[in-house]
Formats: sequence, C-alpha cells, structure tokens
Amino acid sequence: MNPFRFAILGAAKVGRKFCAAVNLIPDCEVCAVASKSLERAQQFAQAHGVARYYDSYEQMLDTEKPDCAYIAVTVNDHFRLTMMCLERRIPVLCEKAMFQNSAEAEAAFAKARENNVFVMEAMWSRFLPHILKVREWVREGRIGTVELAQCDIGFIAPYDPENRYFCPALGGGAALDITVYAYEITTFVVEQAIRRISAQATWSDTGVDASNHVTIQFEHTLANLMTSFVTNMEDQLVLYGTNGKIVAPRPHSGSECFLYDSNGELMEHFVAPQPQYGFTYQLVEAMRCIREGLIESPSVPHQVTVDCAGLFDRISQTKG
Repeated sequence: MNPFRFAILGAAKVGRKFCAAVNLIPDCEVCAVASKSLERAQQFAQAHGVARYYDSYEQMLDTEKPDCAYIAVTVNDHFRLTMMCLERRIPVLCEKAMFQNSAEAEAAFAKARENNVFVMEAMWSRFLPHILKVREWVREGRIGTVELAQCDIGFIAPYDPENRYFCPALGGGAALDITVYAYEITTFVVEQAIRRISAQATWSDTGVDASNHVTIQFEHTLANLMTSFVTNMEDQLVLYGTNGKIVAPRPHSGSECFLYDSNGELMEHFVAPQPQYGFTYQLVEAMRCIREGLIESPSVPHQVTVDCAGLFDRISQTKG
C-alpha cells in the first residue's frame, strides 16, 4: 500500500503535534505544508522534516493532490479552506472549532455530500482512551442512570487584542476555543437526544465571549457546561449517576478517569497505556474512513459539528 499523504494548511503550533503524530503511524507522511508566508512554511518544513513547502494553499493542493488536507489555521479561515479542498475533491481533517456558525457547517457538509468527499472535525478528544472508557462505563450502567453531568474547562489566556483568543477577526472567543470541547465530549459520553439547550456568556472588551455557561436537557440527563479563558478552572468532567459517579480530569487532553460507587469509594482507576499517542487516534480514523470511501466518521459525524455550530449561534445571540 502506498504511504498515506497528508498536506498541512497553515504553519501553526498545532501542526508540530500533527507531524509528531504522523511519524508514529506506519506508511503515513506529511508531504507538504503551506502558509501565507513562504518563510514560515520553509521554517516549519525544515523543523519537521517536511519535503516541500508553499506560500499558496491552492498551489500546494493542485500540485501535491494529497490523500487528505489537514487545516491548521485560525478559525476564521476554516470554512474558506475547507471549501477550497472540497472543490478539488480532497478529503479534509479540520481543527476545532471547524466552523464559526451553523450556516458555514451546513454549506460545507452539503458540498461534501455533493462531491462524495470525506470531511471531519479534528475533535481528538473523542478518540482518547480515557474518554472511551468513560463512555464504556456509562453504557455498561456502572453508575446506574446518569442524572447530572458537569464539564468545566478554563484557563487564563494571554491577553492581546490581536491574538487568536481575543481578536474577533481571527475567530476569537471561548466558544470556538474550549466550549467546543465541553459540548462535543459531553454529548459523546452521555449519548442521549437533546431536548433543550440554553447558553449565556460574558464578553471581553474586544467583543469576543470570554466565559460561557451552557445547560443541556438530554432525554434523561441534565448537563452543565462552564468554560472560560479569563479564569483558571478545575478542568474535569463529572457524571453523577444513581449508583455512583465518574470523574475524568482534563477531559479534552487527559489520560485517566475514576469510577466511584454510591458511597464515594473508588472502584476503578483507568490510565491510558500510551497517553503520548493521543493525537494519533484521530489520524488513524481519518485514514480508515478515506480508504473505505466514507464521507464522515461515526465518531465525529457531521451532525455533531453542525449542532455545535448551532450552539455558537446561540452564544453569539446573547451579546447585548
């Protein structure tokens, strides 16, 4: 089998992790990288052993014709570059949050269906072993019926009106940066239809949302999501059931989870055997789907990304 060839759009820091993950997968390579700056693309390529580099996304896609394009630019340009790839029938793995709103999401996935091309949001957390273990415990009824879910993610981001956290033009805001994790992880492990959802936010002086509070009424479970990048929070996911609880520290990037009985006694402690490989799982899934001719992954289906983008719509509407 020929090596699977990824091309990277954007020379951002997350691309370093991507290259490291690719190096851990047999018969897989990063064939090229493109950036708006040729100097940045060259520096990235030389630092990570990428053979070719470009200062034009279009030129790279047309020349390389990769098996999949990995989009690693700021959120504001995800939709444009996704459509650029889809028009060329090149499969897409795009960093979270994949889109800024539901209109972008629906248009992109409609194009994917029209051209029969694979597209997936790079929600790597849904593939992490400790999150899969949490889901397994829930499915097995280890804590009975899940009554409540609490997911908190927060940190103090460096303040700069021009950086990706606080600049509106770059798609800044807590929703697109970390609320996307809280929503897509919680819905993944709870696995219930959503009956009602509401959102509130506080806003920074640059005009982006700084903190979010989202409540979800599932079919049988109430969930409370709180996220912020203006205060440090105890990052964790807690599921409270009729027969115990599950705690997953750092749900979006961790490697362990804990199962407690109804008396608070620790019943099981799961630790991922190879946590350093976490980023590789989503790449293996994308490769599998593309080779099998699928247009979406069952682990991160298009509808999840559309629904999360709808949440972004709700959060934007709370701005006074």
